[in-house]
Amino acid sequence: MTDPNDIYEKYDVPRVINAVGNHTRVGGSLIRPEAREAMANAADDFAELSELQARASELISQACDADAGYVTNGAASGLALATAACLARDDFATMDRLPDTTGVPDEVLVPTAHHIEYDRAFRLPGATLRPVGLIDNHDGAEQVKPWEIADAISEETAAFAYIERPRNELSLEAVVEVTDQHDIPVIVDAAAELPPQSNLTKYVDCGAAAVVFSGGKAVRGPQPTGIVAGDQWLIRSIALQHLPVDTPAEFWDPPEELIDTTVLPSGTPNYGLGRAMKVGKEEIAGLVRALELFLDEDEDEVVESWRRRANRLADELSDLGEIHADLSGDDRSDYRSVPTVDIRIEASSPSGAADLVRQLRNDRPRIIVGERHVEDGWITLDPRCLRDDQIAVIVDRIRAIVCSEQS
Repeated sequence: MTDPNDIYEKYDVPRVINAVGNHTRVGGSLIRPEAREAMANAADDFAELSELQARASELISQACDADAGYVTNGAASGLALATAACLARDDFATMDRLPDTTGVPDEVLVPTAHHIEYDRAFRLPGATLRPVGLIDNHDGAEQVKPWEIADAISEETAAFAYIERPRNELSLEAVVEVTDQHDIPVIVDAAAELPPQSNLTKYVDCGAAAVVFSGGKAVRGPQPTGIVAGDQWLIRSIALQHLPVDTPAEFWDPPEELIDTTVLPSGTPNYGLGRAMKVGKEEIAGLVRALELFLDEDEDEVVESWRRRANRLADELSDLGEIHADLSGDDRSDYRSVPTVDIRIEASSPSGAADLVRQLRNDRPRIIVGERHVEDGWITLDPRCLRDDQIAVIVDRIRAIVCSEQS
């Protein structure tokens, strides 16, 4: 009999054991219980969203050493709204026209090797991406010289986009040194760059006008939330293009720390681009509580729990004949280096890595693994979102598949 309180059973949706990590396609990470409680509490009453965002701004600004902060509905939304802020600034008329950028600078410079599938977040408000520099043959690492950045800046330049990745060769400091000379704001995509906690302040301290983090990954807030921290003018423009203004101008009185009306045109803005990206009072409350807990947790203890699960997986899958389990990425000096388990399939195996991925997905609960390197004959098990009791399920399932193929 179906448990009426089990939402997945009720709608016949297969449960997933998440061995791929904080990926959106399987729901990101597990929200903290305290954040769920905060969301339930916020759902029981009403609040002005502008005042709730102002309180969130206080915590985010303190956590990120920034002028201000804002909660968006995901990191991609944060990138789009930060770009919209760079395009429109405080101009209500430009906000009203976006994504039509006629008559305003609309180019966003981006290192050629930083082009990724999230480019559309920068393009969504109407920006035109202009690549800077070349790509060499080393895993897409960029060779961008400071003079190339300076040469690319023109009257049409609205912002510079910097995608943080462990393999970056172009430093943010080098970018900011050039862009500051031309008053060009830098937007940093650091969606997945937590932990370490020190990254919360790293990018603003380097001079970025805005940095964007996911709220539903390591922070373990609601999955559809993002965090933007940065300059006061940029956060103000985001708020103006995101918050609803359902009141005549004479009654419009947003929190001054979030929206200083004394520096704005008279009147009120129309609904902006952010109307399609609204975030609810429950998500704001949940994200704020999750961020508080993230700041308080023992980072070493969290990483050690990942290491413990990865070691257990590697140990228990170490004797499977043509399948080998190896621990990788365990660099204790780098919190971004998540200890994972690589499952490598010998070429002589009856079935390859793709078959293993499919069979793990086909049973219930589904086991979703990292399959990015499946064509090279290996898959990855990521321990971050696994419970200890799920380790045995994964081991038993892989053993059963391998033993049936070898018999």
